[in-house]
Amino acid sequence: MSTQILICDDSALARKQMARALPAGLADDILFATNGEEALQILRGHKAELLFLDLNMPEMDGYQVLEHIRKEDLPVLTIVVSGDIQPEARERVRKLGAIDFIKKPTDTGLVTRLLEEYGFYRPGELETAALKDSSLRSSVSKAREISVSLNDYLQEIANVAMGRSSDLLARLLRVFVKQPIPKVAFIANSELHMAISAAQQGEAYSAVCQGFTGAGLAGEALLLFQDASFQEMAELLHYDVVDGEAVNVEVLMDMSSILFGAFLNGIGDQLDLKLGLGHPSVLGQHRPINELLEHHSKREEQLLCIEISYAIENRDIHCDMLILFTEDSVPFLEKRLEYLVD
Repeated sequence: MSTQILICDDSALARKQMARALPAGLADDILFATNGEEALQILRGHKAELLFLDLNMPEMDGYQVLEHIRKEDLPVLTIVVSGDIQPEARERVRKLGAIDFIKKPTDTGLVTRLLEEYGFYRPGELETAALKDSSLRSSVSKAREISVSLNDYLQEIANVAMGRSSDLLARLLRVFVKQPIPKVAFIANSELHMAISAAQQGEAYSAVCQGFTGAGLAGEALLLFQDASFQEMAELLHYDVVDGEAVNVEVLMDMSSILFGAFLNGIGDQLDLKLGLGHPSVLGQHRPINELLEHHSKREEQLLCIEISYAIENRDIHCDMLILFTEDSVPFLEKRLEYLVD
């Protein structure tokens, strides 16, 4: 009898990729949950033996799901599948009872090796059984017919790219970076400042921007750094001097180099292309968000915006990164979506 498997992820693309990574014949019925609470309801009904669990989800994240599984003593083994690859994230999920950790995007070979190691899969046996069971073939086929929109696709690749940039930042500073859920939206240039959820009324920010291009893609990366975070960040970066205008600019440039490079490389790797970065430039310092983004408001173009709000655990450090794709980039992204999900 095959293993009953539950895949829990708020991303339609991630659910589809995880289902496709499973060896043929492993699951007689793959179940899906789009959030933590939905997953727990399935587990409480004893409908799954093996759970593939995302960490970064709205309302109830993967850490909370693991806590409930342990507290309620639910009979399921959990493998975490996440874009958050910080060493601390791996350690935390193991302490909460996960048997292993797989980084996104999912590696089919690694999934197969882990399933074999934990006794869920024996090569050859289940494939033979699957060929004799038309209902199993039908259920696996159905699992792979998950509909994926452009927003789903972009949010998931942004989630993986964010995991890389957060991991780099965490290793350099020896901190734990809180992982938000990336926000994806089409917005007008004139409305850009309204899209920034992290911006607080009355707070002053400083900003740096950097253009990027790649085959079929063009856009701009913006980093908006809260002024109140400068001194503490300079201390974490081990600067000899931790305050002053020159230090603030140095912090902006160092942070943009860390975050832009890792994030855009993460996107490029997933799209199988190279994104080239232009020279960074400071947009302004110690000003409200709407003033820093004033140069965008004069242009009428619609932008495809990915927003990520970074925060460091137990530190008063906050910054907001925007990746802005031009309208002309959208058709190319849609073609890449078709390629990745087929």
